[in-house]
Amino acid sequence: MAIISLANAKGGSGKTTAAVLLAAAYARKDKRVLVLDCDRFSSATDWCAKAGGKIDAISGISASNLAEHLRRNRGHYKHIIIDLSGASDMLIALASGLSDLVLVPVQGSVLDGQGAVHVFNIIEMVMQNTRCRVRRAVLLSRVNPLVTTRSLRKVQAMLDEKGISMLSTPIVERSAYRDMFEKGCLLDELDPAKTSNIDKAIANMTALLREVKTFIADDEDAQAPYSGICFGEERAEPLPVKRDPFRRYAAASLAPSLSMPRA
Repeated sequence: MAIISLANAKGGSGKTTAAVLLAAAYARKDKRVLVLDCDRFSSATDWCAKAGGKIDAISGISASNLAEHLRRNRGHYKHIIIDLSGASDMLIALASGLSDLVLVPVQGSVLDGQGAVHVFNIIEMVMQNTRCRVRRAVLLSRVNPLVTTRSLRKVQAMLDEKGISMLSTPIVERSAYRDMFEKGCLLDELDPAKTSNIDKAIANMTALLREVKTFIADDEDAQAPYSGICFGEERAEPLPVKRDPFRRYAAASLAPSLSMPRA
């Protein structure tokens, strides 16, 4: 089972969008998926309800009940997606310590980049206190497939300076994603006569899932810092802090170029 959290300290950065798209992409591959919705507006839960039970969702997630929901549902789902939209720093820290991967959605905004840095600072605190690694990366969201804006370049520079890694596959802005949300369905259930570029949207999400899988498997010895406490498992000895695989894109300004795929 993989637990993936979506977090950014800034609102409107695309956390819920990314959480639902990931859940829908896994569901499309016949994987059982659960979304834990921390947003007080329960947007992800509402979409799952419209989707007709293809993806289960639980709303009202907080720092006091997150671990219990994970214990109760572990083994019943192939993947659990935690939408940390509107979450407190305490909840972000707890979810980070329980997740196999923390993705931080960022749009072409310096404010989004600052919100991402704040989340990474929280994760750094968790790692320092537990002496365990947390897999984490920026996920570019709602990116225009043709344009690399000045704001995006500023975000890249900010993340490079902080040594923050970034997935090379962005979530590209597509009308198919908007229609999927409005109609409460998976991408391949949309009508090609009414929605354009469905195949490109599916290809985008397939590439993202492929990279997420590789990212999670990047260090097979890594374990979520709080998994032993939450699930009662024996935790392996802390790994020596000699190589951080999650900075592999950022070292020596090697963060991927923000040039986007062709439409």
